[in-house]
Amino acid sequence: MTSYNPKDWISFIFHLSKADTFRKLIPMMFIIGLYSAGIAYLEIEYWDLPEDSHVKNISIMHGMLGFVISLLLAYRTNTAYDRWWEGRKMWGSLVNNSRNFAIKLSVMLHDEKDRIYFRKMIPSYASILHKHLNDADTGKQLFDDMDLEIDHHKHKPNQVAKMLFQKINDLYISKKITGDQLIILNAEVQSFTEICGACERIKNTPIPYSYSAFIKKFIFIYVLTLPFGYVFSLGYFVIPVVSFIFYVLASLELIAEEIEDPFGTDANDLPTKKMAENIKKHVEELI
Repeated sequence: MTSYNPKDWISFIFHLSKADTFRKLIPMMFIIGLYSAGIAYLEIEYWDLPEDSHVKNISIMHGMLGFVISLLLAYRTNTAYDRWWEGRKMWGSLVNNSRNFAIKLSVMLHDEKDRIYFRKMIPSYASILHKHLNDADTGKQLFDDMDLEIDHHKHKPNQVAKMLFQKINDLYISKKITGDQLIILNAEVQSFTEICGACERIKNTPIPYSYSAFIKKFIFIYVLTLPFGYVFSLGYFVIPVVSFIFYVLASLELIAEEIEDPFGTDANDLPTKKMAENIKKHVEELI
């Protein structure tokens, strides 16, 4: 995730980052500019349309549809940000629950072997969840001298959660923890699975295809009809104006596309790998 100072306006204006939409849209902006130049040339030099031509009234349509497209894009970006923020809250809960789990175990357990087991296994859940959400293969051996025995054809986070609960149940059977402590620790393991399910819901449920496709078509048609009406008032200046309007509208859609899946590798995605490393550091300090 990009680190920045929100009060530094100058760097925002003149700095082009990896996540800047301008770089991605340059080819399409160039094409839109050529298209606008062609329409302007035809209307001014070739067709020689009069000032009272009905083509001039096309701008009325843009005025009416401008409000509609603004509502659609506002809803699109808000929905995408809600998904990004929910993903952040889920990983924040994973950090807190891992700490609470480690704190309780550090008090309940007295056998050093048991403490070492959880010291390595609790952070492994966050690491494997990070890889699971990034669709990356997870190795069988995440930590040195620690074989997780993971079947790659099965749900990896569920396997780690199962191993955690299996160990807790073994501690209860061996009388190292009481029944009340078993219930308390079970709630912590259950919270891991609930967080995983919430993250998978975000990952596997994108914005409905028909809605996303409609916005893209709407923007494209809206921009393509702009030169026809505004050539009369702007002349050849319609070329940069239409290109800029396309840049603004398309950028909002690109930003929404990027943040609606917060578990990828884009510049604005959540730093889940860093958060997993922080969980490992905190758990090792506690147990």
